[in-house]
Order: sequence, then structure tokens, then C-alpha cells
Amino acid sequence: MALPYRYLRFRLRLSEAGLLPTSKLAFITWYMLGLDVLLFGLQQALAFSKPSFARNLGGWVSFLSFVVAILFIVLAIRWIKAKMLWRLRNRLIVTYVFFGLIPVVLLVALAIGSYYLFAGQLATFIVTTRLNTELQSLDAANSMIAHEIRAKMQHGGIPEVDAIEGLRLSEKSWNVRHVQVWLDGKVILNSSPVGTTAFSSTLPAHMRNPFREVVRNNERLFLRVVKTVPVNGKELTVLTSEALDQRLLQEFAGDLGELTLFKGITLRKASQSPGNADTTRDNSGPASNADSGLLLDNACGKTNVLDTLKATPAYSAGIVPPPTSSLDHTISFGTSVCVVDWQTGDTMNPVGVTVQTRVSKLYEQLFGALGDLAPAIESSLLVLAIIFGVIELLALYIGTRLTRTVTGAVAQIYVATQHINRGDFSHRIPIRSSDQLSALANSFNSMTASMEQLIEEQKQKQRLENELAIAQEVQEQLYPRHISQLASLEVFGFCRPARTVSGDYYDFLKLDSEKLLLAVGDISGKGISAALLMATIHSAVRAYSLEGIPILREAVSMGAGLGSGNMLGVRRTGTEVSPSNLLALLNHQLYESTPMEKYATLFLGVYDGEDRKFTYSNGGHLPPIVLAEDGSLRRLESGGTVVGLFDNCSYEESSVQLRRGEIFLAYSDGVTEPENDFGEFGEERLIELVQENRDLPLAKISEIVTAAVDDWIGANEQPDDVTLVLARAR
Repeated sequence: MALPYRYLRFRLRLSEAGLLPTSKLAFITWYMLGLDVLLFGLQQALAFSKPSFARNLGGWVSFLSFVVAILFIVLAIRWIKAKMLWRLRNRLIVTYVFFGLIPVVLLVALAIGSYYLFAGQLATFIVTTRLNTELQSLDAANSMIAHEIRAKMQHGGIPEVDAIEGLRLSEKSWNVRHVQVWLDGKVILNSSPVGTTAFSSTLPAHMRNPFREVVRNNERLFLRVVKTVPVNGKELTVLTSEALDQRLLQEFAGDLGELTLFKGITLRKASQSPGNADTTRDNSGPASNADSGLLLDNACGKTNVLDTLKATPAYSAGIVPPPTSSLDHTISFGTSVCVVDWQTGDTMNPVGVTVQTRVSKLYEQLFGALGDLAPAIESSLLVLAIIFGVIELLALYIGTRLTRTVTGAVAQIYVATQHINRGDFSHRIPIRSSDQLSALANSFNSMTASMEQLIEEQKQKQRLENELAIAQEVQEQLYPRHISQLASLEVFGFCRPARTVSGDYYDFLKLDSEKLLLAVGDISGKGISAALLMATIHSAVRAYSLEGIPILREAVSMGAGLGSGNMLGVRRTGTEVSPSNLLALLNHQLYESTPMEKYATLFLGVYDGEDRKFTYSNGGHLPPIVLAEDGSLRRLESGGTVVGLFDNCSYEESSVQLRRGEIFLAYSDGVTEPENDFGEFGEERLIELVQENRDLPLAKISEIVTAAVDDWIGANEQPDDVTLVLARAR
């Protein structure tokens, strides 16, 4: 019992200290720590008996240690967040640090780093520009000599050393330059400075025309240019060379600062670790093992690191100028100069150049060409610095003032939530500012107002649903509930609304023992308005069918419909119902009493059982179909346009014989128009279903058709009212 007690006490202490793992991440972290310790112990145990296994485990131990360290850092961040950032004030302090202090520190660090890099790049740019200028000057002079020699040889002359010597007397820069001339590969002129021996050089195979590079020849560095021109069918090649030595480096240094040329340098790729660097050494001695260097943008097109402690300084010229102020710091930067090996054409051994100068010297070089504009630029930069400082102080002041605003707004929102929790939706947060916090308060007020409105709308919706339920019950009473069948005709109707109430209409009205009126219609639109119009048509059809159609007071003009004349106030009862006249009368009534966008499609037919005659008129409805037992069909299309859209419409009337076994099929577009990925349900599929099941009871046929429509629709919402009317002669 002692061990569990101690274990529980240990867990209690860990829990009180907040070290007991409770999350999945904490369990994973402690599990990986235990695995790491276990592997480390195994590695130490195998270090003497099996060193190779111990070395292999060392990689896994290092990897697990790194992962565990990252996971513990994440857990530490979570712990700090849980313990220190739960108060709004602490969160705001952290916010100010991240949004105010850290960006400023980063910007200052970025500015200092960019300033140093820019200054260093400018210093090395000045040096490399002077080197390139010297090469360009040497190339221009060499080209001039080549063209002069060619012109002389074209007139039969021979190039002489005296011409080069004249240049040495007239121009001081030629006192250190070597000139060598070849004609078809043979040396015809070789001129060296006074006091030096003439050097001999051969043209390498890799040399291109023109050639202008820094070259390494016999472990010495030269600025060398070569120009080849045709003359008298031969190739004249002129080479001018100048040593890159202490004297030339001193000219490059000028008043800039101290320049150091590293001849025997060691270069490695910037992404390569010092231990794996592929070093290149000259004959000056082995490189040091120290690791320090400058990032170079190599002129040969490679980014390398110049290991200054592994390089051999060849020449040093100039001195670092004295500082002009306490802010006039020393700038040290390095670059590399591409060097072509004269014998092989290899460019893998460039030389390094480091520059040590002052900010003031770079300033003179940068702004020296501006003249009188330099002081103005200085003043502008100083003004910008002052403006930035003022902005930073102003930001700090505003940040401290916003603290109370933020906490006050949060407190007001908290109080408002308490009111909402008690059901007091009338409470509003006072708004005294025009910032985002006030917008939040305004949104909260809008939310409470919306909640009030939603509660009221919910009550109204409940009342409307109750009214719709009543309307649905009333509409269900309008459909024929107990259908009186004729001896020679069996009828059945079905309607399923897409919404609570339907805009489709069907009716069976027995006029006498052998006559039955059959009506099928579809009202434009859906919902309550369509249901009301359906009720209107239902009552009108029944009233006119049972009480008789009004007699016209005046004669109707030829071709005009019944609805175009004035209606007499008395009715003639017992008048035979005519489907066409009834449609015309309904058309006039709906046109006069409904808006323009409201209309209906309506099919009316009267079946006479004595002679099995079915008289009908179709007002724009989908034509019903009479299906014979042999598979043939007849469409009942005679009639006219939709009812209620145009006035003074006439409707045709037609009659068909319903033979024993034939089925009358009428439907609405809610049966044939539903779609899925395969298209519409379609009239053809409807006819096929009825034909296949024609011997079944009409109610069963209706169930099969509606089930097929439901399967076709699938999980989608029923798009329209589904109405089906069937009749079968017997």
C-alpha cells in the first residue's frame, strides 16, 4: 500500500506544479523523452562493447532530443499563455510588445544591417568599378595600337618597338605596361617597361576575341587585354598586360581607405559547412583550421565565403581614414575578383579583395556628385528621422490611452451579456466613440435588436404556420374526397403539394347519373396566392357547372369568345355545360379579378356514359392522353391559351370516344419535369409506367407513378406540385 500512496502524492505534487501531463501533446512529449533517455542509456552501454551500434544510436538520440526540445518549447508556450495571459491587461501588454516594440526593434536591426551591407557593397563597388575602368582603359589603348599597326602593315610598313616607346614617354601609365604582337601566331613585336626584361607569352587555345580579364600567369596577377584584327589575309593579335601589384592597388585605394588583396585564398560555397569545404590553396602554404569569413558575391558568378584566416594577403595599400565623428564607424567588406588562368582558362581560383573605410568617405563618394544638393538631402533625412521619432512617441501615447478604452469596452460587453442571459433584450451598450470598439458595441446592440426581432418573427412565423396548416386542411376539403363512379367510367385523382398548400387543381363533378365533369389545372406560382386562385377556380367551376352558365345579353361577334360580351344577371338553369364556354367564362373572370402575372392552365371535359363520348376543351394545360389497350395513344389538345392572361379569348371544343379498357391520363408538370443527372423524368417514362400497369387499380397505378417520380428526384427537394388524374372506361 505504500507504493500507491507515494505514487499518488507524486502525481498530486506534479499536478499542483502544473507539470502533470493532461493533454495528448504532453503525453507524447513525456513518452518521447522517456524513449530518448532509454536510447541514450543504451548508447552509453554499447559504447565499449559495440561502438558501431552506439554510433548508429547516436543519430536517433540527437533527433529525438531535438524533437523533445521543440515539444517542450511548445508546452512552455502553452503554460505561459495559460498562467500569464488570462488577464486582459497582460494580453494588451503582450500585444503592445509584439505590435509596438518588436517591430521597432526589427526595423532598427534591419536598418542597421541594410546600412552596413549597403555601405560594404558601395565600398567594394567603388573598388571593382576602378578595376573595371582600368581594364576598359587598357582595352581601348590596346585596340588603338592594333588598328594603328594594321594600318601601317596595310601600307607595307613593319611594326616597330619605337612606337610603343613613344607611348611610354608621352603617357605615364604606359611605363608599367607590356605589349606583345603576333602575326599568324608568330611574335613580331615584344615591348616591356624600362628596367624590366621582356616577357614571353604564348596565346592559349581558350582565349576569345576580344579578351579583357584579370589573369594569373606564372603565379602573378595581370590586367590583360587581347585584340585580334585581320590584316592582308592574316591575323594580327595585340596583347597588352599590366601587373596587378602594390602600385596599382594603391591607385585603386586612393582616398577610399585600406585595400587588401588576398592572393592565396580559400573559397567555399555559402551553403557548405566549413568542415566539408572544398578548399583551394596556392603554394604559399597550408590553410589555417580557423573558421571565419566574409560573404562574397563572386564576379565569376558563384556566391562564396572568403575565409580570411585561410587566405594569404598578397598586397595591402592605403590606410583607414580617421573618423570625423563618433558615428563615423569603420566599414569592412569583401568581394572577389574573377581570375582566369592564362594557361588553362580555369576561373575556379579568384582573388579576394577586402575594403576598410569610413562612413564619411563613402558619403563623400556617394553624394560628391550632388554638389549643393548634398546639404539639402542631409536636412531632409534629419527631418524624416525627427518625424519618425515623433510618430513613435505618439504611437506609444495612444497605445497607453487605448488600454482603458479596451478594458472598459470589454466590461460593458460583459455586463450586456449578463442582461441577455436574464432575457433582457432591451439592454443597449452606450456608445461614446467612433472606433472599432464602438463598432463592436454597435454590433452587439444590433445583435440584441435582431434577437428581439427574431423572437417576434418566430412568433409571427408560428402564427403563419398555424394559418398554413388551417389553409392546408381547407384545401384538402376542396379536393374530391368521395368520388362518385359512373357505371361505365372509373376515375381517380391524386395531388401532393411541393409546399404546405398546392397550386394544382383537379375535380370530379357528377352532373347526373351518366355525366361526369372532369377538371385538371395548374396555377402559376406556388404558395398561398396559388392556393387562393385554385380555390377560386374550384368554386367557379362547381358553381357554373351545377347552376348553369350565364346567357349573353347581347350577340357575340363572330369569332369572339364567350368572355368578350356582357354577362346577364340571371342564369338559365338546366343548360348543358359546355367546356369551351366554361373556359371562356373563367378566362374573363380571372382576367378581370387577378393581377396580370396570375393565370392558370385548365383542362375541362364532360363524359357522357350513354354514348361513351368525352367532350373537352384544353386551356393551355399539358395535353391529357388516352391510352388504348393496343398501345396506341391520343392526345387531347383542342382548346386555346391559358386562362386569365388575355381577355376575349375563344376556346375550341372537341369530342372523343372512350372505348372499353382505354385509360384517360392527365397530369401536371410536377410529374414529368423533375430532373436528376440523367435528365427529366419525361412523358415517355410516365406513359410506359401506366401502360405496363394498366390492369391494376387506378389508385395502385397512381402509387407506382408517384413512387417512380420520388426515386427520380432522390434526395433533392420536390420542385413542383405532383398531380395525377386517371380514368378508365369499363
